[in-house]
Amino acid sequence: MKLYYLFSLLLIIGCNSEENKIEPSYFTSVEVENILEDSLSIRAIELMGEDLAFAANNGTYGMYNSQNKSWKSNIQEYDTLVPEFRAIASTNSDFFMLSVGNPALLYKTGDSGKMELVYKEENEKVFYDAISFWNDEEGIAMGDPVDTCLSIILTRDGGKSWNKISCENLPAAAEGEAAFAASNSNIAIQGNKTWILSGGKKSRIFFSPDKGKTWEVFDTPIIQGTATQGGYSLDFFDDNNGFIIGGDYTKPDENQANKAVTKDGGKTWELVAAGQEPGYKSSVRYVPGKNGEELVAVGFTGLSYSNDAGKSWKKLSEDGFYTIRFLNDSIAYAAGKNRISRLKFKK
Repeated sequence: MKLYYLFSLLLIIGCNSEENKIEPSYFTSVEVENILEDSLSIRAIELMGEDLAFAANNGTYGMYNSQNKSWKSNIQEYDTLVPEFRAIASTNSDFFMLSVGNPALLYKTGDSGKMELVYKEENEKVFYDAISFWNDEEGIAMGDPVDTCLSIILTRDGGKSWNKISCENLPAAAEGEAAFAASNSNIAIQGNKTWILSGGKKSRIFFSPDKGKTWEVFDTPIIQGTATQGGYSLDFFDDNNGFIIGGDYTKPDENQANKAVTKDGGKTWELVAAGQEPGYKSSVRYVPGKNGEELVAVGFTGLSYSNDAGKSWKKLSEDGFYTIRFLNDSIAYAAGKNRISRLKFKK
């Protein structure tokens, strides 16, 4: 259960419900309520109990208090730089936000009343895409290659320090293989198992069964071969069942080979809904409490829904978003260009 870290975070700027298996009752529409409108590009949101944290461009980050429906926000600068944040995460005691570009800057809430810089990496190729935690002490972030492998950093002390995995201990990256910082959903975690999704000229799954100690890599049939193609988002319902969505954001209507499902823990993937709705999407999530049968995917082209594990989809809204996170089996938060919205799915 995620503890509210609201007080400390608000000074400087949960409870996850148990997922019970229930009989399906399919969504037919979605109600969109904007709860924040600002001149921001928001690609990372994180549920903290009933509240919602975000970090975005212009160094801006903040927290939504769901009880009184109010926002608190602040701006994090580094010297003369104004970072762009596209990845955030939380533990029971801390909030983390990670910037893209050079230098990479990873901040955590600290005891001093302001955000503390806990990791910095300088390289002209550095570009981190996503961050997540296995538990309160152990976490992972991933980014594009700066050497011969993906950039993967780990913490084992609650985020106080981070260490980069040597390329000697990772599968080699293919030429042109990277990832997309589109929705903070390149990493999926179930127990000790971790899946990382790459994209670009090569789109693969990097898998660790032991919280980042050892790694292997699996191919996917997702469209790939150019810098704008590949898998953009993945989610796992359990140890075996997972879903990838992506495509080519420069050709968002193309819907061939942009959706794939696994039933064996990511070792093999099967294309689904080829030539069908939806085209390019940047974020996909299993609907809680639906036994892995229902998914929602969002992108700047709208919101789509599947009730048969991704085999077929229906467009529920034209509203565009970059990323989505579910609060429960019918309420979610989504963020995108200039806004964060509360989504209420209706049967």
